[in-house]
Amino acid sequence: MKIIRHGSFEILSRLTRRDKQFVLFVIDAVLPPFVLILAIAIAHNGFRPFVYQPELFYMLPVVSMAGGGASAWLGIPRIQLKSYETTAILRTGAYAALVTVVAAVLSRFILPSFSAAGVVIYGLMLFLLAAGIRMVMLHALLWVLRQGQPKHRVLIYGAGTTGTQLAAALRSHERIVPVAFIDDNDTLHSVTIAGLRVLPRAALKDFVEQRDIDRIILAMPSVSAPKLARLSHILKDMGFKVQSLPSFAQLVGEEELIDNLSPVASGQFLGRAQVGDMLPQGREAYRGRSVLVSGAGGSIGAELCRQLIACSPARIVLYEVSEIALYTIDRELSELAGGTGVEIVPVLGSVTDSRLTRIVIQDHRVEVVFHAAAYKHVPLVEMNPLAGLANNVLGTRTLAEAANDAGVGRFILISSDKAVRPTNIMGASKRLAELVVQDMAKRSRGTVFSMVRFGNVLGSSGSVIPLFKEQIARGGPVTLTHEDVTRYFMTISEAARLVLLAGSFSDAETSSGGDVFVLNMGDPVRIRDMAVQLIHTAGYSVRDEDHPDGDIEIAVTGLRPGEKMHEELLIGAGLLTTPHGKILRAREESLSELELASALRALRSAIATGDQDAAREVVTTWVHGYRPPAVAAAR
Repeated sequence: MKIIRHGSFEILSRLTRRDKQFVLFVIDAVLPPFVLILAIAIAHNGFRPFVYQPELFYMLPVVSMAGGGASAWLGIPRIQLKSYETTAILRTGAYAALVTVVAAVLSRFILPSFSAAGVVIYGLMLFLLAAGIRMVMLHALLWVLRQGQPKHRVLIYGAGTTGTQLAAALRSHERIVPVAFIDDNDTLHSVTIAGLRVLPRAALKDFVEQRDIDRIILAMPSVSAPKLARLSHILKDMGFKVQSLPSFAQLVGEEELIDNLSPVASGQFLGRAQVGDMLPQGREAYRGRSVLVSGAGGSIGAELCRQLIACSPARIVLYEVSEIALYTIDRELSELAGGTGVEIVPVLGSVTDSRLTRIVIQDHRVEVVFHAAAYKHVPLVEMNPLAGLANNVLGTRTLAEAANDAGVGRFILISSDKAVRPTNIMGASKRLAELVVQDMAKRSRGTVFSMVRFGNVLGSSGSVIPLFKEQIARGGPVTLTHEDVTRYFMTISEAARLVLLAGSFSDAETSSGGDVFVLNMGDPVRIRDMAVQLIHTAGYSVRDEDHPDGDIEIAVTGLRPGEKMHEELLIGAGLLTTPHGKILRAREESLSELELASALRALRSAIATGDQDAAREVVTTWVHGYRPPAVAAAR
């Protein structure tokens, strides 16, 4: 049997498209006279007309030519067997009708005894056999082609229009075999549609095991994307491979293909006017100068570099510890800086590397440093306190000392609102970094040290919007740590513009250094309100007790270790104005030189010995207002 199958496959594979068309043409030409003989025999209860009227045999070639001509004229042989569907059947009907008319006219002169009923029988038989032969040939062809081929047995979830169209399309596939439908509509259960049974979801697991199903195809384009995503996750958790299909009307443009998440402008969540695109008053501070940006591959660092190009510096040194991040931002900025005369210098390394920082600053004659490199993800730093403190505190000290020793004009630290009365190691490390910069400002030999403190940045890596969008795309739930959590927010672009402007305010002639610039971020934003707005912007609805048929659920997971309900921007009271209304100057207390030296010595010892408890003790001792997560949670 295998040899016969293999031989049949070889014969079929050698046939050209023209050979196949010729075979179908011959069938259409031979079939009319053959059917005519059968019809006459049926109409006259035997073959007596052929005995008494031998001239009838002259009629057969004419009918054969009529069949071949009609078939060729209608293009029936050019229709592939696997594409033989409604339109092809209608053409076959037209073919049968034309040949029947020819046979009726001829029979009137040659065989008057062949009644009108016989002609009708002839037409019906010709049509049924012409279409039936093709269906038999198709199934035989598929049987041959499927032998020895891996078969994919699939279930179609959704017995609606799209599902039935998909089943019809898959029937002629060589390796995909539709087995049954799954549908949640109770009225369809046990019904047969398009030759396939419709099963309830409850019977899914047993049926899949019994029939060796490979995958499930979701054919429910009218169901919202979140609900479809939830169903997909349920089926995947049951161990099935799942694929989704849009409607055929969507594919041809009759219906709109729904994007899971429409593009969202981050600034729309702020509820306030944003800073203008241009800040010309800050450009002169960087024009023609060599500027180093640490953490240049991060969200803030990268945006600072992009906006620095418009300030026409002589050089931008990209200092980054991540190879892929450095590669990406270097390639982007090299294109942006093309023709501007701005030199882009990528440097791969850590700010904790004292030798490298000094070499880079000296070799590239750096005049301005923006220190944006930091570990900022609160839960990760909480779980890895030594790495966070080493990078954020000791790295700041290393870079600041190198800048001071080289006589760099300005050093601007990018700080965070989490540094204010912190409840986590990340915030405490940023506050210690601020204390380091304040100390350096007191001992500076010409470098002006300052800090810019602001809250969360919309769209940055690790921020809530990318996370919420990802969760919505998966069908939810969108996770909140608390219903009433609020945060200060600013877009990346306006934060970078204000940082550049604040950096230009500090000048050796007008400032003693150590300034803490606080960006005016408006009122804090409730995270739940942001989640709801993002769900609605994506075209979906919130699912809760009052709206059980909604698309996306919002789940409250509880505050993470070290997370605050509400962030703050000020440690002390009172703010001073600056030349720009969005930038304020804070009055902050600092440690003495002896106190900071003691803190850094203890921190270095804890990191060198890998003692997390000792490192946390340093934070508790020297970061005023620090509350460990357990204490913060109790409050």
